Amino acid sequence: MLKVKTPRNHRVRRELEKRAPKLVENGKKTLILHGTKTSGVLNEVLKEIYHLKKGKAVKFSRKNENIKPFENGGETSLEFFSMKTDCSIFVYGSHSKKRPDNLVIGRTYDHHIYDLVEVGVENFKPMESFKYDKKLAPLIGSKPMIAFVGEGFENVEELKHFKEVLLDLLRGEVVENLNLVGLDRVYVCTAISSNRVFLSHCGLRLKKSGTKVPRMELVEVGPSMDLVVRRHRLPNDSLKKAAMKTARDQPKKKVKNVGDDAVEGKIGKIYIPDQKVGEMAVIDKSKGVKRERREAKLKKGDHGHVSKKQK
Repeated sequence: MLKVKTPRNHRVRRELEKRAPKLVENGKKTLILHGTKTSGVLNEVLKEIYHLKKGKAVKFSRKNENIKPFENGGETSLEFFSMKTDCSIFVYGSHSKKRPDNLVIGRTYDHHIYDLVEVGVENFKPMESFKYDKKLAPLIGSKPMIAFVGEGFENVEELKHFKEVLLDLLRGEVVENLNLVGLDRVYVCTAISSNRVFLSHCGLRLKKSGTKVPRMELVEVGPSMDLVVRRHRLPNDSLKKAAMKTARDQPKKKVKNVGDDAVEGKIGKIYIPDQKVGEMAVIDKSKGVKRERREAKLKKGDHGHVSKKQK
């Protein structure tokens, strides 16, 4: 029998409830970590990604030697960090002669590696290299728009998979309604070739258009880089089937005596108990009865006055 550990205090209990499965899941957090060896360009890339995901990201500063995502047994430490930080997306940076400026972007399901995409970073430009009006700088935590340009995202299998991973990495919280005034940035992903994607981050400038809808212009605010797809690994069938399973919505509590009609809409029934008229206390407020009582009082008063005079 496995020993089930119960939380010792309310703080641990609340944290476990946050991580428990829900019908509507929380936004995905991103884990950013370094490999055994990294370059200066790669350190800047990881720093920029952490800045763009600020509030929904955890960044480790130490080097990790035991993490090798594409090798058997090299995923144990990565899955442990994912469970420890409650992150379902990770970005792992490493640098070697064979694969310079290498980024591995992956997703996890139930803190197990779900899928992986390995890309190389080229032509990187940080935010500091762009000059623009600082009023156009996107706010931290704002909801971005993502545009995918190019037929490669529909025809090439590697870019199809890379598109799914980028969407999960960049989109932030999943919302149903959105205020258009709050849209202040957009990620533009352009498929240059069958294995190369140009990623740029732009701010939105609103200008007059003569109508109620303003004209929008893109101002590049950085960072920008070329991402060359090197390797990718799709999820296995059993894990994919478990991850795609959706929970049924909680059944609505049935309300008594209320039904729906296609024509009349919502219909309700009202039950009235039997009225026992014979047992009801009737209040006599008729004017005729009151007049008779007044006349009787007057007659009694007159007789009493006369008798006193006779004595």
